[in-house]
Amino acid sequence: MNELSIFIDESGDFGEYNPHSPYYIITMVFHNQTEDIQPAISRLNRELSYLKLDNMCIHTGPIIRKEEIYKNMSVHERRRIFNKMVAFIRQINIRYKCFYIEKKHIADVVEATGLLSKQISQFVREYYTEFLSFDDVKYTMITVRWKLVKYFPLFSMLCFQTQFFVKLCPQNINFFKQLTSYVH
Repeated sequence: MNELSIFIDESGDFGEYNPHSPYYIITMVFHNQTEDIQPAISRLNRELSYLKLDNMCIHTGPIIRKEEIYKNMSVHERRRIFNKMVAFIRQINIRYKCFYIEKKHIADVVEATGLLSKQISQFVREYYTEFLSFDDVKYTMITVRWKLVKYFPLFSMLCFQTQFFVKLCPQNINFFKQLTSYVH
């Protein structure tokens, strides 16, 4: 079975412009499930365990800002974590797309929603045929902060859980049709 998995995550917030958080970003990571990345995941987990980071979800923000469990780590130790992550990404065959807005040019949430919706809609239209080439398309979104969900009915269920997994088959491709219908 030819299956595509899409992981969706966001960074930033819809608050007022702040030089420390100037953008709101939504990233989609695409993985064709026919490509086995388990050996690379096992290698990454083993490498992280050497750094005493067993079963950890690595977030780059706290590493950069020297927060949480990273507050007592040296720059060298924190760079080693980044290097492990970069090596992992280089080993696997994934694709990604980032959608972003610069908050200092946005008047309100409605404008932000419109600009992001337009970017996502344009991307889905551009790759619509490729999405249809898969027997199965699954997506997961790990967030509760995405304020746009009220404007995307099919995503609205996601705002109530921190993790949600939806299976979508080409026979029910309305996901993409609905998403692209928001921008004319």
